[in-house]
Amino acid sequence: MIALTEKAAAKVREIQEAEGLAGQGLRVKVIGGGCSGFTYDLYFDDQSNEFDQKVESHGVQLYIDMMSAQYLEGTEIDYVEGLHGAGFKFINPNARGSCGCGSSFSV
Repeated sequence: MIALTEKAAAKVREIQEAEGLAGQGLRVKVIGGGCSGFTYDLYFDDQSNEFDQKVESHGVQLYIDMMSAQYLEGTEIDYVEGLHGAGFKFINPNARGSCGCGSSFSV
């Protein structure tokens, strides 16, 4: 199962409201690329399909495709703010390595 922290869920709801995307789910996806082989992708989607895993976390609907679900099992998504900026951080127990900038991972 994949989950958002309360802080990440609050940020997702804030973005949904600001962008007029109420009612849309957050698609969480793993795509090939980056220095280490895989990168994360997040975007709002107004439709899910029958093959998606659907999860609700702190009131936010998440859609995960079957291929991505195998890499994201047990992942927690947090929202962090710091000196180097702000953004969503994936805490993925399946990741065995990542690149220096932290934007990609390997399994």
